[in-house]
Formats: sequence, structure tokens, C-alpha cells
Amino acid sequence: MRYPETPTGDVVDDHHGTKVADPYRWLEDPDAPETRAWVAAQNELTQGWLAGRGERKAIHERLTQLWDHARAGVPWHRGERWFQLRNSGLQDQDVLWVMEAPDAPGRVLLDPNALSTDGTVALTSLGFSQDGERLAYATSEAGSDWLTWRVRDVEDARDHPDVVSWSKFSSAVWAPDASGFFYAAYAAPTRGEEWSQVNTDQQLRFHRLGTTQDDDELIFARPDEPEWGFTPHVTDDGRWLVVEIWQGTDPRNRVWVSALSQEDTIAGIAPRPLLDNFDASYTFVDADGDMLWLHTDAGAPRGRVVAVDARQAPDQALREVIAETDDTLEQVALVGERLVTVHLRHATSRVSRFTLEGRPDGEVELPGLGSVAALAGRREDDALYLSFVSFTAPASVVRHELASGLTEQWWTPDVALDFDALVTEQVFVDSGGVAVPLFCVHRRDVHPGEDGHPTLLYGYGGFNIPLTPRFSVTWAVWLERGGVLAVANLRGGGEYGQAWHDDGRLANKQHVFDDALACAHWLVAHGWTRPERLAISGGSNGGLMAAACLTQRPQAFGAVVIEVGVLDMLRFHIFTIGWAWASDFGTVEDPEQFATLYAYSPLHRVREGTEYPATLIVTGDHDDRVVPAHSLKFGATLQAAQAGSAPVLLRVETRGGHGAGKPTGMLIDERADVLAFLTHTLEGATHD
Repeated sequence: MRYPETPTGDVVDDHHGTKVADPYRWLEDPDAPETRAWVAAQNELTQGWLAGRGERKAIHERLTQLWDHARAGVPWHRGERWFQLRNSGLQDQDVLWVMEAPDAPGRVLLDPNALSTDGTVALTSLGFSQDGERLAYATSEAGSDWLTWRVRDVEDARDHPDVVSWSKFSSAVWAPDASGFFYAAYAAPTRGEEWSQVNTDQQLRFHRLGTTQDDDELIFARPDEPEWGFTPHVTDDGRWLVVEIWQGTDPRNRVWVSALSQEDTIAGIAPRPLLDNFDASYTFVDADGDMLWLHTDAGAPRGRVVAVDARQAPDQALREVIAETDDTLEQVALVGERLVTVHLRHATSRVSRFTLEGRPDGEVELPGLGSVAALAGRREDDALYLSFVSFTAPASVVRHELASGLTEQWWTPDVALDFDALVTEQVFVDSGGVAVPLFCVHRRDVHPGEDGHPTLLYGYGGFNIPLTPRFSVTWAVWLERGGVLAVANLRGGGEYGQAWHDDGRLANKQHVFDDALACAHWLVAHGWTRPERLAISGGSNGGLMAAACLTQRPQAFGAVVIEVGVLDMLRFHIFTIGWAWASDFGTVEDPEQFATLYAYSPLHRVREGTEYPATLIVTGDHDDRVVPAHSLKFGATLQAAQAGSAPVLLRVETRGGHGAGKPTGMLIDERADVLAFLTHTLEGATHD
């Protein structure tokens, strides 16, 4: 490969006496002409390489065919109206519909596809008033985390002139009288640094309908705690403002409350501590007058439901409502005078019902082993709606009648794929004495053998986030062409509660990579594949996982796909929200944590003269979550070090971000490139 010329600088940092060179520091400026020219040259190289792969056209056509199926989310209601997100198939963005009943045809309330010519303006967040008459909706552009809020009347689908900008990591919650909404925002960033400037000092504000953002009222801010962020809730009866205070990605948080006046909902609001020890995770579920139900891991690493009195003194004793079990509590909702829970058992969902006093009240039968992606229902409802998905079944809507216990498949998509030809198995891989769950998905006629099969190993392993079964058109095309999909539940995730998370973060982060490498070894040892036919992939923190495995054991893989990865572990904290990840990664300011980070940081583990497998690095030039500098610097370093003949390619999406809100057309192009890369590099076509 003849790679674009990449100048090197003489930047050297000193970390506790360790000198660390950073020759590609100049690539951290995404808008510099030199960076843009270099990115354009890399994209030209990558597209030229992919253009020579004859399978890409067929893969793109099949992806388009399979993607073109109707999709629908769970219906929910506010007041007398029902709402649902739908997609006819190839629409770039999902469309918001409003109906008179959950099964009524309805009408379009908001179509984000009309907001841009290229489909890159996404509908990111929705906040309805209690009566369902008004909607605060947030849009984001080009995959950015920045949100812009507007207000629409549901009756006539007309927007108010109100515009609220520079919101991020925020919801919108209406005051009881629908006079305005609470939201969180940051100060406007410095011009030209919108995609990279550090995000701290979030504020909780109130926007009163019909006023400008300059007139918004400050509800809560803590300049002395610049890392605090705020998630507001208003109880259905309008009595309480509940504020969850988060601090980066640390699973622990605080809960503060403020009584709301019925005469003037904003006057005199002064949130005060309710649970302020920062000792556990507390998530608001619902309320009954002054009593709040919370989902917490306080005294229960796998989660339980507790009740607290909003009127009482801070850090009162918690009253247990639903006790911890051997399964991990993932979701809780109050529907029809019952508490409905979703627990994870070996990374698959179980749904249970409880009385408001916490007595077991039966189970909700699911269509099979998979994931409950969403729950919908309110206290006054007589039915629960949930979204169910698995590796071999796209998201469907299940309806459960609370009185009769009847469960029905309420809506199922029609996808042109033979799902009966696919099978999912779960095994447990030994990783240094720890059993790591591994899902293996393949065609029924694909079996272990001496030659092995093209196999894609996918994982995440971080931030207490569980990796549960989901349907992917990309994976479906891979499977029907004879490939094997292996999805690993690595330590660091949320599959088994806080202990599992702790065993894969900070000083234990290497366990994540050990688990992934153990799964790679298992797949080879059991005849599913050979190293030259095995690829590893992940996105974001999963991109870190894939890159760490690449640099630690390059001979274990025939291909690697690293998507929007965190790859420079010594500088991640200086961009946008990167500082927040210290709860999982640690910080270079601490000498011991620096040593841990430096030991596995993919950017700093690349070694010249090494034969690396074929590698595709994917990012977006508007990614303000994991800034593209991670991918650009790592790509330049790997290209310079490559001693073998396998390609090292960068694919940088323009007008693309971290992944959320990416338009369908852009996704199909991107996934076709990834599958064509894997198909070609893993010893030719994936079909037998």
C-alpha cells in the first residue's frame, strides 16, 4: 500500500518522568487545512481499495433490500393522544406519528427527513406535556451531541418561535401547567471549537414558552462542582421536581428534590439534597404523592427497587420494595398499578410483575431469548407495550394485558430473510477462571470444521453497559453469506451488575481485553474459524477493545474493524466529554493510573516492524463524543509501523458523528464498505 504522506512533529509530553512522543499531534485539529487534505487523501485511498472488491456491489444491494422494511417503536400516550415512531423502510430518519388510539393509522406529527436535504438532521429527544398538547423536541446535526430544542403544538403540528440551543446530554420535562420546560445546557462554546471544547459546568434551566433563551431561568448550577450534570423529572401529579445529579460516567449519582408550587411552578424552586452521599446509583421510577420509587444498586450490586419520602431529611433509610435477585435489574416501570421489571439473566431479558408493595405478581411471556429494548405504559393503563428483539428477529411490539395476563405479538415487521435458517447458541468461555458468556450466531448448515468459517467477534466491555441480543441488517447479511457472528459479554459491562463492571475498569481494564482474546481462542479451538479468518470489531469503548487486542495479539486475527474508538488513552480527557470517562479509565494525573493507561493505550502500543492484520478504522469528522483525532492519529501510526502487506485503511465520514442519528442511506454505504472489507480480507467471499 502507498499511504498518503503524513508529516511528523517533535511533540513530547512528560508524564511523571516518562517521556511520550506524539508526532501526529497536528491531526487533533479537525478543521485545519492540512488535516482536511490528509483525511481526503485517506478516504480516496480507502474508496479506491474498496472499489476493486467485486463483492461490495452485491453486498450493498442486499443491505438495501433487507433495510427496506417497515419499522415501528412501542406506542405511548400523553393525555388522550397516542404517539409512535415509525419508518417506512429507507427513510433516513424515523418519523413521529400521533394517533387517537394505539392501533389507529394516525397522522405525521414531525418528519425530521424534511429538516435537511441529506438526512443528517436527526430527531434526538422528545418531551411531551402531561396533557399531550405540546411537544418539546430536540434535533441534532451531522451526528453531533449538541441539541437544539423547539416546541410544537400537537393539534396543528405548528412550531412556536421558541429556539433553545447549546443543550447536551439532556431531556426536556414540562412544568405541570405546561408553561415551559426544564432542560440542561452548557455555555455556548468558543466559535470554531464546537466539536472539541471541554463540556463542564452544566446548568439546569427553565424555558418559559414565548420567551427567548436569554430570559431562561437558572434552576440549579454548581460552579464549585464543574463535573456535575442534571437530569430532571417532574412527578405526574406535579408535586415534585426530582433532579438526578450525575458526575461523568460514574454509575453513582445524587438525588435532589424541590416541591413545586401549584400557583407558580417556578417561583421559589430551590433543589435540596435527598440522597447525597454519592454512594450508589439511583434512578427515578415514579411517585405516589410524596413517596418516590427508585431503582438503585445501594446495598444490592445487581439492583433493587426502593422507596423514599421526598419530604424527609437527606440520606434517610431506604425502604425496600423489590429485593435484589441473582439476575441483574435493568429496567423498572409503573404500569397499571403494578411495578414491571426487566431483569437480565446471562444477558437476556426476563419481564416480571409486582404489586406496589413488592409482592410477585407473575411473569410476562416473551417470544424467546432476546432483549426488551423499551417499555411503555402509565399508571392508569390497562396494558403494557414492549419492544422485543433478538439476533435472529427484528424488533417487534408485544402487548401485555395486565388484568388477564394475555400477551400477544401486537406488531411484527416483514423482513425478506429466512430467519428459520439461523440459530443462536450461548456458550461460556473460560478467561482466567471467569466464565464469559459468548453468543454464537450462524446458519443452521454452518458447523465447526477443519477449515473454519469467516467469523466476526464483536464486544464492548465497559461503563456498566450490557451487550444484549439485537438485530442488525449488517449482521444478517454476514450470516446468510455463511459468516459466523460471535458477540461476547466482556467484563466491564453491565450484564452481571456492579461487580462485573468493577472487574473490567480502572486497574482491571486489561481483563476486558483478556476476555476478548479468550473468546477468540475459543472460536479457533472449537473449529469455528482460524486466526486468518477471524475478525474482531467494536465501537467507541468497543473500538478501544478491538484496537487493544490488535496491538497486543496481532497474530490472532485476520482483520480488525475499529469504529469511533477511544485510542489515545493519555489525552482522551481534554476533549468534549472525555473527562467523564475517568470513572472507567482513570486519569494520567494519577501516577499509578497513568501506568495502567500507558500499558494498554492502543496508540502507544503500536510497534514498528510488526505485521499487523488488515485494519479498517471508521470515524466521523463531526464526532464530538470521541473526537476523530483518536482514529486519525492511530491510523497514521499504524500505517507507518506496518511491516506486512495487509492494508491499514481509514474511512472518515463527512457530516457524520459518533453513530446516533446517522441517516439510513449513509448507514447502508458505511456498512457495505465494512462488510466488503471483511469479506475480502478474511480469505475471500464469506459464502461456502
